Amino acid sequence: MALIVQKYGGTSVANTDRIKNVAARVAKYHAQGDKVVVVVSAMSGVTDNLIKLAKEIMPLPSEREMDMLLATGEQQTIALTAIALHTLGVPAVSMTGAQAGIVTDGIHTKAKIHNITPKQVHEKLDAGNVVIVAGFQGETSDGQITTLGRGGSDLTAIALAAAIKADLCQIYTDVDGVYTTDPRIVPTAKKLQEISYEEMLELASLGAKVMQSRSVEFAMKFGVVFEVRSSLNDNPGTIVKEETKSMEGVVVRGVALDKNQSKITIIGVPDKPGMAASLFKTLGDANVNVDMIVQNISHGSNPPTTDISFTLDKADLLKSRKVLDGVKKTIGFRELTSSETSAKLSIVGVGMKNHTGVAGKLFQALAKEGVNIDMISTSEIKISVVIDLAKGEAAMKAVHAAFIG
Repeated sequence: MALIVQKYGGTSVANTDRIKNVAARVAKYHAQGDKVVVVVSAMSGVTDNLIKLAKEIMPLPSEREMDMLLATGEQQTIALTAIALHTLGVPAVSMTGAQAGIVTDGIHTKAKIHNITPKQVHEKLDAGNVVIVAGFQGETSDGQITTLGRGGSDLTAIALAAAIKADLCQIYTDVDGVYTTDPRIVPTAKKLQEISYEEMLELASLGAKVMQSRSVEFAMKFGVVFEVRSSLNDNPGTIVKEETKSMEGVVVRGVALDKNQSKITIIGVPDKPGMAASLFKTLGDANVNVDMIVQNISHGSNPPTTDISFTLDKADLLKSRKVLDGVKKTIGFRELTSSETSAKLSIVGVGMKNHTGVAGKLFQALAKEGVNIDMISTSEIKISVVIDLAKGEAAMKAVHAAFIG
């Protein structure tokens, strides 16, 4: 008998037939005596449709009201999953994030989990129930509903697994595990048997859609070993765990492409101390996550000025422009431009720490494909480049072929 947390993503619960399949899978674990906590996302497309409805009314809706709206998506799924289990004779009870004891801070749409007090979860499990928890959501200490950001159901599952000291955490999706790149774009992509937390964290934060980066960070912090596997078959998945020595033999573990990138360039910023600090503090206060930053000195200008370019999620572009326009006079920059035609291509691997020539090989592969590089960022185990979105998939195929085959 084991205590298991299982998470099912939007494609795994996309319709009632798939919800019935999830219920049948969960019922098998329950029948063999396991205690099962199931975390579910909203049905595929529901969250996007709710966002679309809100923006038809107002381009930049209140974040508090967006949390109230988006939290309903997962609540549909938990109830339907409980009903599906009831039809199989399995006792099951659905819970919102708040009922499961998930307490967050007050940052709407991007809340962080403060703590989890899963008293009700334990009580329902001890009574013989399967407990189905709404992913992606929680509640502040004063009762405000919050959401954890896109992909937050992964974080709910990992955090619950840590809180209840689960024996096993399984992240079910529509693919068999973690691949060297997106198999829907690159048919030669290979499934990995295992991957380190660090590699998975980089891939998740760089655009790989299998996992949400904050959930991997949480798993690494609390030592939650988890498996990514398919809800559509019984094939073994990919184990995500601490780095081992053998992992360093592989130079590049995976290639990621993030198409959800936008770029802002602030032109004519006074070239004096404190200007960049003012700009990025303003964005930070608005809860905007800035990714890659490049600063260029404008030679010959008098007084001296600089241009600053940075990338961010497309969802934050409108907000960022509004915030920066508000400090234009205070900071004294000349103009602001933005675009949504960028993509970020990245290679990741712990083996990069001990191998030379990786950057040269990457740039050569891109050059052969006729891909120009706009921005570059590196760390010990990754190299990222910003390129033209239109050439993103071709670039990903070329780079994967160069490093992995």
